[in-house]
Amino acid sequence: MKGQAAIRTTFCALALIATASMRGADQSTSHPTSQATLLETVAGLDAGLFDAYNRCDLEKLAGYVVDDLEFYHDQTGLSRGRQVFLDAIRNNICGKVHRDLLPGSLQAYPLHGYGAVEIGAHIFCDSRKKPKCDREKDGIANFVMLWQNQTGAWKLTRVISYNHISG
Repeated sequence: MKGQAAIRTTFCALALIATASMRGADQSTSHPTSQATLLETVAGLDAGLFDAYNRCDLEKLAGYVVDDLEFYHDQTGLSRGRQVFLDAIRNNICGKVHRDLLPGSLQAYPLHGYGAVEIGAHIFCDSRKKPKCDREKDGIANFVMLWQNQTGAWKLTRVISYNHISG
């Protein structure tokens, strides 16, 4: 019995060491190495994506998303593809809607071997009436976004936008 317990303990210790070594080998400058760095990276991606969204810079916006983007929306359902996404922005958002990230809501978590998951809440308002959204009066929604990191090139692959509440 004692011999089997010792073998199991040794095996578990070796497995932990091997796992830690593999994780260390996977990290490079293109992969954030700390939670703070990951949050900073994802916050920058979010800011760039939605700056292009708010300014209707479709060319820049296209650079943030993959060809086979999947966008799940609680009110409009599933849409697939970069061009479908860009067409929806052009037809429904440009010059009409402005998005602000709800301060303090952004979270980012690593997805080993893939990239990161971003979670947060945002506010949408009529950009024809005001340049900034009002938390008390405008629509709030939650979101989850998956960012894929391929050797430092981050692309948005999946979006879930849900719990839309009109102000």
